[in-house]
Amino acid sequence: MSTLVIAEHDNGSLKGATLNAVTAAQALGADVDVLVAGADCGAAAEAAAKVAGVSRVLVADNAAYGHQLAENVSLLIADVGAAYDNIVAPATSNGKNTMPRVAALLDVAQISDIISVEAADTFKRPVYAGNVIATVKSSDSKKVVTVRTTAFDAAAAEGGSATVEAVDAVHDAGISAFVSEEVAESDRPELTAAPVVVSGGRGMQNGENFKLLDGIADKLGAAIGASRAAVDAGFVPNDMQVGQTGKIVAPDLYIAVGISGAIQHLAGMKDSKVIVAINKDEDAPIFQVADYGLVADLFEALPELEAKI
Repeated sequence: MSTLVIAEHDNGSLKGATLNAVTAAQALGADVDVLVAGADCGAAAEAAAKVAGVSRVLVADNAAYGHQLAENVSLLIADVGAAYDNIVAPATSNGKNTMPRVAALLDVAQISDIISVEAADTFKRPVYAGNVIATVKSSDSKKVVTVRTTAFDAAAAEGGSATVEAVDAVHDAGISAFVSEEVAESDRPELTAAPVVVSGGRGMQNGENFKLLDGIADKLGAAIGASRAAVDAGFVPNDMQVGQTGKIVAPDLYIAVGISGAIQHLAGMKDSKVIVAINKDEDAPIFQVADYGLVADLFEALPELEAKI
């Protein structure tokens, strides 16, 4: 059996989600190749070649793939992936945008957001915001799979010596075009990759009060997140949202401040190694999943916590 992993990258470097997808692919008990599609993406391909467990890196370097337009990249993946038993990608925004198209082109069912590989044809995936774990068995000859990256350890980024081969296929669907992008820049680590995350909820009361999290985050080297309620209220932008309809995180330490613990939010962070909750409502559901809970007014607790770190 053979598996093709779709690399997540920014042309210049490989993103951590790829390493988690490689681990999932290895669980299928197959030879693992990686496809890097982009423009001037040689550096990302070289990084992929160093990943432990990767046999071969296929590089499709063309302007048509420069901005990861799903309409173009899906055609490439379906073309190259036709020779593989499995096609695996991280369940990131790109993966969720591209892989359903790939499955449709190959006329197979997609197996989405898996958290474990039980056998070559059997997987587990969460449903109902993680309250139920479904075991899915596919009879399709080719498996198109997206991986919940927080459920798999990252493969070693060094130690591999894969061969690098160019892919000449160029697919331009001609139905979409890149216009522009606005990239938010921050000195803080990326939310989905940070070892520590501090998140605020509706209890923060307004966006200005989110600055109370800055000092703690600075001292811990943490990313700052938010609940959907805080985002919907306009306190912070939606790229900070942690939850079922936001970003899925599983840091070593997750600090939830003024967050009640709605199912929507828990689905995005309950796999964190250690969960700390600060909430003045002792009956808040967040305390049911927290390893450590502090029943206190956050406006008194945060300055005191920052002073003691």
